Amino acid sequence: MTEKPLKLLFMSTPVAPLGSGFGGGVELTLLNITKALQDRSHEVEVVAPLGSELDSISIVEIPGEWQPIAQNQGRNLPIILPENSVLANIWEYGRSVQHQYDAIVNFAYDWLPFYLTPFFQTPIAHWVSMGSLTSALDRVICEVMNRYPGTVGFYTHTQAATFNCEGSYACLGSGLQMSRYQFCPQPEDKLAWMGRISPEKGLEDAVEAAQKTGISLEIFGKIQDENYWQNILESYPDAPINYIGFLDTDRLQERLRHCRGLLMTHRWVEAFGNVAIEALACGVPVIAYRRGGPAEIVCNGETGWLVEPDSVEGLVEAIANLDQIDRENCRQQAEMEYSLEALGDRVEWWLLQIRDG
Repeated sequence: MTEKPLKLLFMSTPVAPLGSGFGGGVELTLLNITKALQDRSHEVEVVAPLGSELDSISIVEIPGEWQPIAQNQGRNLPIILPENSVLANIWEYGRSVQHQYDAIVNFAYDWLPFYLTPFFQTPIAHWVSMGSLTSALDRVICEVMNRYPGTVGFYTHTQAATFNCEGSYACLGSGLQMSRYQFCPQPEDKLAWMGRISPEKGLEDAVEAAQKTGISLEIFGKIQDENYWQNILESYPDAPINYIGFLDTDRLQERLRHCRGLLMTHRWVEAFGNVAIEALACGVPVIAYRRGGPAEIVCNGETGWLVEPDSVEGLVEAIANLDQIDRENCRQQAEMEYSLEALGDRVEWWLLQIRDG
């Protein structure tokens, strides 16, 4: 703990209430950063859309219309701000109370908070949750990185490289409350896939791999694109899949830890992959495409296998080699690199640098 604890205002994703699952990995990241900093006696207030829930953490709930999800927009689409925008309302609240805080942390992957940065007197730290998706956002992120060096944080270097910016940044990774994830040394003969069910996540490759191997695939996550999901079911009617749904952490790890491996079949540059470290925390090896953040997480041949992107045959081969992975190595990597303590060290250092200028 520092001599003078930080007072921080966390500004949530505006795409849906926290706890809904539609915010993807940023929901878990926001929760765990809050816990990590509160454990160090820092004061954190979370501002989020109306209807949000964040474990036992109190939230300032803001009404308004949700923001469109960035990955569903075209690269050159103009900036969108709905009428009575919850994003605008969240940042109007932040403006009105900014002087009560040492720093504001932005978790919204959106143009507006970056644009507003010069107009706030309290420094803003930006946690960027995805890789490059739109030209307008790329440009404003680079402008903030150049004007306010070190105030932008990414999960991984791979993610940061997609923006092609020259300014300095913080590479922060992620972390978990390890006590909530139980190690399982002897798994059942089944696989797992976790994430938002939408095209960029490439679920159909995992389903095809399950069909080819005959090993049951448990699917965890929110169905974001119903047409996409129905197309998978129609394309692979005989695949051994079991859709579990979106579960909270405790119920998720109860099922996940009994799986032989986690498949990550993303078609885009995944910024990080919280699902990967959740699996590792349970001792579950990760089979991931060698693309984006997961390639910086998985130790090939030690805590899982990295496969050439979009290769179902590569997934099948890696599944056949899962027994070569020592599940204890998976848990040990998670404890050393992705505990709340490790995350807290990185984020605390970043925010103190921003506060102290």
